[in-house]
Amino acid sequence: MTTRTDAPTRREQILKEAARLFAERGFHGVGVDEIGAAVGISGPGLYRHFPGKDAMLAELLVGISERLLNGGRLRVEEAAPDPDPQALLAALIDGHIDFALDDRPLITLHDRELDRLRDSDRKLVRQLQRQYVELWVTVVRELHRDVPESEARAAVHAVFGLLNSTPHLGSYGSDLPGRTATETLLRRLAHGAFASLAG
Repeated sequence: MTTRTDAPTRREQILKEAARLFAERGFHGVGVDEIGAAVGISGPGLYRHFPGKDAMLAELLVGISERLLNGGRLRVEEAAPDPDPQALLAALIDGHIDFALDDRPLITLHDRELDRLRDSDRKLVRQLQRQYVELWVTVVRELHRDVPESEARAAVHAVFGLLNSTPHLGSYGSDLPGRTATETLLRRLAHGAFASLAG
């Protein structure tokens, strides 16, 4: 899977800083002037890129759901035409770990602010998330053919909960492991959770 190395656009810079600030202080605790200052432009200058904070929040939450789904689909396509379910599941886990470590503010934002989206945007996020879950469920059931679909789906949700716990790592005064150590730990725990389906 190719990785983009281009410098972020101004729009992407705005979204990154908005996500960080919203996650730190809450959606209503951040003004457009603060977001603008974080990227070196005036608050009103943001309106050349977004009509307001609501639009930023929608693009952040819809955008990450689209990115996860598209990344998962790409891994499935790259594994075709004769995929190894174990290798494909490993690729899906690694992709989600990258998200969980690189986009922690978006996890916090989703947990706290999803209900602030317009109904249409919230429904779109949920639809994209369901498709992403079902992509994983299909791979898990290829690997564990005797496992009922409902159990496979519950396992996928449980692993997402595990991987998406990264914003809480290092809380309560504990030391946060380095990235490599955290990747290794999350990978081992996720694979262990799915392996337990065979027992």
